[in-house]
Amino acid sequence: MQSLERNVVIIGAGPSGLRAARKLKAAGLTVAVLEARSRVGGRTWSDTVDGAFLEIGGQWISPDQEALSELVEELGLETFPRYREGESVYIGSDRRAVRYSGEMFPVAESTAKEMERLIELLDALTAQTDPAAPWTHPQARELDTVSFSQWLRSQSQDEEACNNIGLFVAGGMLTKPAHSFSVLQALLMAASAGSFSNLVDENFILDRRVAGGMQQVSERMAAELGDDVVLNAPVRTLRWSDGPEGTSVTAEADGVTVTARYAIMAVPPNLYSRVSFDPPLPRRQHQMHQHQSLGLVIKVHAVYATPFWREAGLSGTCFGAHELVQEVYDNTNHGDPRGTLVGFVSDEKADAMFELSAGERKTAILESIAGYLGEQALAPEVYYESDWGSEEWTRGAYAASYDLGGLHRYGPDQLAPVGPIYWSCSDLAAEGYQHVDGAVRMGALTAERIIARFED
Repeated sequence: MQSLERNVVIIGAGPSGLRAARKLKAAGLTVAVLEARSRVGGRTWSDTVDGAFLEIGGQWISPDQEALSELVEELGLETFPRYREGESVYIGSDRRAVRYSGEMFPVAESTAKEMERLIELLDALTAQTDPAAPWTHPQARELDTVSFSQWLRSQSQDEEACNNIGLFVAGGMLTKPAHSFSVLQALLMAASAGSFSNLVDENFILDRRVAGGMQQVSERMAAELGDDVVLNAPVRTLRWSDGPEGTSVTAEADGVTVTARYAIMAVPPNLYSRVSFDPPLPRRQHQMHQHQSLGLVIKVHAVYATPFWREAGLSGTCFGAHELVQEVYDNTNHGDPRGTLVGFVSDEKADAMFELSAGERKTAILESIAGYLGEQALAPEVYYESDWGSEEWTRGAYAASYDLGGLHRYGPDQLAPVGPIYWSCSDLAAEGYQHVDGAVRMGALTAERIIARFED
């Protein structure tokens, strides 16, 4: 058993934990980062599958994500834009594939007007929402106790408009059914991106990628930290004290024990319960964590000999709120002559897919993609499904959100330290909430809070 003494012990070697470690070390403090997996990166992960390079986890950067953009540049990484030339494809409630250009789906004029009106309403509510404190919204309790689905239908009788607006937050972001989270939770998602209009603009949200994969952000930070990062070391017990003589914490992990002044839990809230805390966390923490959960999504990768959709004048961007695969994008790697599509099967649709055999699931998903882009989509050279819900040290995707009523009830306490223990992850971020940018911001913020305590 290896024994280490450090100023700060960090649980989780994803972007948030590593960013915190990097900043703490730059301030002259000693750190140890304990990671349960055999790799760094958390929910960012790249791998080569059957000869194809795939970004299995988080991958995109939007223009507002300045913290991530600055870090990418500082680490010497390059980015490239998502391919978006040509027409997109939309499948509405009539199940017909229609090519279109511009931002608005090719729906009936009345539906288009309803969608625009709903976006305006949500933009107005978002403008009143502080992403760092959405519970301070003047209607916080009212908005947090009504589901997003119910609210949309209270505002509009156009079902297609409601489904399309719901898609961007439910399947597209929180990966939960729109009836399972509140309007306030949807407003937090929008406020974290600057507006609801930004949230529904895929050219804004899915702007750029890191050449060689987003996981490199974590890999390069970990390389700087060297032996201060310990892999294959899941933390089993966190013993802590906070008395007149000061704070202390001991992290007991597989193969290593770290004694420190402070600890950072840099993992999603659904994993806090994987650690035994001694003494136990306060009642408020126990209750709060039970109201936070990750969604469920299958990220589908299909690699073809060529990006055949481009030859047909298509961008590869496809939407269909009623379809099994609700979103499809061109995810071709920088400089790769092959073509890669990425599609997403979310929430209840993902539930249904996991009831099928692997072969049946693959057939159903590819047939859905082919509904947008034609029969050539049925025969990829490489097919892979990212299933984060079954990943032992994640158990869902993309990030945690509260159930109905949970955000205004518990949100004010979600970042409150417990003695020497701090919380840091994209799930708790304001700007960049649920994105790598949020993880980076939270890592820096948490490090600053701890540095300030050493300076007191």
